[in-house]
Amino acid sequence: MYAQMVKSAGTGVKSREDMSDQEREFQDKIDADIKIEPRDWMPDDYRATLIRQMGQHAHSEIVGQLPEGNWITRAPTLERKAILLAKVQDEAGHGLYLYSAAETLGVTRDELTEMLLDGRMKYSSIFNYPTLNWADIGAVGWLVDGAAIMNQVPLQRTSYGPYSRAMIRICKEESFHQRQGYDAIRKMAEGTVAQKKMAQDALNRLWYPSLMMFGPSDKDSVHSAQSMAWKIKINTNDELRQKFVDQTVPQIEYLDLDLPDEGITWNAQRGHYDYTDPNWSEFFDVIKGNGPCNVDRLAARNKAWDDGAWVRDGLMANARKKAAAKMAAE
Repeated sequence: MYAQMVKSAGTGVKSREDMSDQEREFQDKIDADIKIEPRDWMPDDYRATLIRQMGQHAHSEIVGQLPEGNWITRAPTLERKAILLAKVQDEAGHGLYLYSAAETLGVTRDELTEMLLDGRMKYSSIFNYPTLNWADIGAVGWLVDGAAIMNQVPLQRTSYGPYSRAMIRICKEESFHQRQGYDAIRKMAEGTVAQKKMAQDALNRLWYPSLMMFGPSDKDSVHSAQSMAWKIKINTNDELRQKFVDQTVPQIEYLDLDLPDEGITWNAQRGHYDYTDPNWSEFFDVIKGNGPCNVDRLAARNKAWDDGAWVRDGLMANARKKAAAKMAAE
């Protein structure tokens, strides 16, 4: 079913004159900020767009555990270990919330996972970069989760009810993740010369991949216009990226770290920081599977899927047994 919806999904925004009566009624609800619920009628393109976005979001939460999970046993203190362990557990929970929300659209969790494993679905490009040392874990919390919050806070107002409600708890927990990352980087920035150098290196390497998390520039974004019209997205990619830069530059300066981009300057006329765009060729190359860790990340997810087959088979066998017993009793 999902494949058929994707095939039919267009990228243009329909005018009201081109809409059917049912589509106009649906758009009126969107414009009035009335949440769309699972049993409500919705265009196939709306459903397909939500499945794509929520699936990618869920996959990103799960894959996002991989670069951090490697550092749980190597955290420098027991306190840092406990914080990171709690953070990784939170990410697993976020994935489950989002898979459950996506299931209300008629796609199963298994289908979503299979689409990830065979390349029909993606996850956030940031997780195809390695975490080389402990400073990277701090930078992931500070920058990556900071960018995630910038993306996700508006999603609490997204038009699809289950997605909107799932984001409320996720955003609260992501705020904790961002603060723990910033605290870890602050500790290193205020530490020894070697520690501060590690913090600076992590900032330099993860700055542009973090900017890429907001997606391509608005002029190159295929889905943004329709997603904005349906209020699946509330802000454009470039708006969110600018907000992230404006928020993060003062934090970098407070930490007494060097700016990772020589092009960052305050533009009094715009009331924003100017900055250098990411290398979008690199972004699209990573999306195509050519990033530093693409192969490793998908290998880990395939291994987990294969290793868990016996659990799924056992659960299904038990479910079938209970269903048979219920039918026999009736």
